[in-house]
Amino acid sequence: MKKILLIGKLNNVVNETNQFLSKYFHVQICSENAGVLEGMLKIVNPDLVLISLIGAYDIDTSIFFLLSNEYSDTPVLTIGTKEESKTFFKYYEGNQFENLIRPVEHSVIMEAVCRKLHMNEKDAQEEAAKERTEVSSKKRILVVDDNGAQLRTMKKMLEEYYEVALAISGAQAMTSIGKKRPDLILLDYEMPVCDGKMTLEMIRADEDLQSIPVVFLTSINDRANIEAVLKLKPAGYFLKPPVKDRLLGELEKILNPD
Repeated sequence: MKKILLIGKLNNVVNETNQFLSKYFHVQICSENAGVLEGMLKIVNPDLVLISLIGAYDIDTSIFFLLSNEYSDTPVLTIGTKEESKTFFKYYEGNQFENLIRPVEHSVIMEAVCRKLHMNEKDAQEEAAKERTEVSSKKRILVVDDNGAQLRTMKKMLEEYYEVALAISGAQAMTSIGKKRPDLILLDYEMPVCDGKMTLEMIRADEDLQSIPVVFLTSINDRANIEAVLKLKPAGYFLKPPVKDRLLGELEKILNPD
């Protein structure tokens, strides 16, 4: 399946677009912050970037320069009203960028995405069906960390054995969980705004999610910090960077206790 990086403010339109495209592609949501985007581009290595311009008058315009200068081979599709779109046309470079005017039907978005990817909808459906069959037997692990390098390391460490989803914040983690329930969550304890403790509390506040095992990752190994982590009663915890064999062994015990 092709990979799409969906950039925009979290709202109903972005969530609906994500849910629709996820039937056919690997979709990763990203904020419109240039620094976060740069890290996510390296992690995801997308085949296409989709930017929602809804409420984006304050968008960091450097993302357009980043995409045109460093990722000129990656097609970019933007979606916005005429008013929203015309604000950013001056940053578009050649055929790399294409814009759709909303309101726009999902079928039109799908057609544009496939055109930019040089494929047809039938090919996308077949690829998705084939991959769903291949990964259906794999457990799904959601890795949550605000550090892009750490996410890349964890993905590389786990992807041979598990289906791996990534989130760069607690908010993104909750969106990912809503899209597809993970079998286990690897959660960074030290994150800005919404840290691991707050994210775990949100997960446990939902009765349908309480049974998902959560394993903390922490870079602080003093006694007070470890005691604070253990008070939350996670399924486990690891100091960063985790040792691959030990981590895989512990995950196997948690996911397959018998």
